[in-house]
Amino acid sequence: MNLNEAQRKQVATWVAEGLKLSEIQSRLASELNVGLTYMEVRLLVDDLKLTPKDPDPPKPTAAIPAPTAETKPLPEIEEQATAPGAPPAGPSRVAVTADKVTRPGALVSGKVTFSDGVIADWYLDQTGRLGVVPKQQGYKPSAADVQQFQTALEGELAKLGF
Repeated sequence: MNLNEAQRKQVATWVAEGLKLSEIQSRLASELNVGLTYMEVRLLVDDLKLTPKDPDPPKPTAAIPAPTAETKPLPEIEEQATAPGAPPAGPSRVAVTADKVTRPGALVSGKVTFSDGVIADWYLDQTGRLGVVPKQQGYKPSAADVQQFQTALEGELAKLGF
């Protein structure tokens, strides 16, 4: 790994451009006629006290449609959960399950059955927004059901590692 000063500067330039170590390895071989293994390139970059840039996170390819009358985020969940003096929840009559196959465009999704028997789909999108799609158009769960849903959802997400 004995490179001259010009070669070291070139490697520093490539690192600053955001090239991956494998790309630097290829360029060393093709442009500077220096054959190094991947590990040697990694050690070289470390010896030169350079820090490769992290790649930009990938852009989501499929977006969840904007909320409509049928699908609306539930911002009131946070308000109700933080309401002072909220009565302690008794045994939950709201059942939450997670889907084995996640809905497209969501981090996690599942179903909820409210205390009155109405079933709805729920999802958490990449931005952390929670959405609920009731099977019954125009359905709005009671405040107590929303609070129980949030508690049950937190438990379900904890099981999944979220």
